Amino acid sequence: MEVRAKKSLGQHFLTDQSIAKAIVDALSVGPISKTAVLEIGPGMGVLTQYLLKREDIDLKLVELDGESVDYLLTHFPGMQGRLYQADYLRLDIHKLFPGPYRIIGNFPYNISSQIFFKILDDKDRVPEVVCMIQKEVAERIAEGPGSKTYGILSVLLQAWYDIDYVMTVGSGAFSPPPKVQSAVIRLRRNARTALGCDEKLFKTVVKTAFNQRRKTLRNALKPLLPEGFDTSAPVFDLRAERLGVEDFVTLTQLITP
Repeated sequence: MEVRAKKSLGQHFLTDQSIAKAIVDALSVGPISKTAVLEIGPGMGVLTQYLLKREDIDLKLVELDGESVDYLLTHFPGMQGRLYQADYLRLDIHKLFPGPYRIIGNFPYNISSQIFFKILDDKDRVPEVVCMIQKEVAERIAEGPGSKTYGILSVLLQAWYDIDYVMTVGSGAFSPPPKVQSAVIRLRRNARTALGCDEKLFKTVVKTAFNQRRKTLRNALKPLLPEGFDTSAPVFDLRAERLGVEDFVTLTQLITP
């Protein structure tokens, strides 16, 4: 039995076993004997087979595709009770994990950004993420200020995670081969416990600034500024891509009512 890759779900199944093992090996050992781990989109289990061999992992899996679920239940004994057929983006993670948990997976490329936004919502319980995503998105997340690929996800994720670009993966490692290159990145929760500014406004400032990234912040942030607001500070002469996380925190403090 083989699972047919579905374009609507953004499925490209990793077939290179050495890369699969390297992805699993990149996942850290937790401070307790059994680390809770969630695999997103296991497909035909290319990562799952190596995760199950790790005695330090208490694994749960979420898979939307019914065909993949049937395959996993047939080929991997003991999947009952740990495999959930569900949409990760709609899943109440607190029902699966009462405490901290790590995340691993070959993320569907068409929803990878949405997955990261959901991870950010639960950042205080997710100390680590190891994932395969589109290379362009991986570079965007890992880049620092000044790069043309630096953007919204870069700032929001770097505010809370240290990010390592682990490796590039060519299209030949998948079936069917995607039209883009892929990459593996690792996110590890940093020591930050608070931003020092209104977090909701911080997100709005970052998104608004980058949505008009060719404009200076003076013009890009006009919708957020009250009439007559003093934008003479030098930061308003810059464009969004020039600001790091701390700069955006300072900017948010400046415009907080």
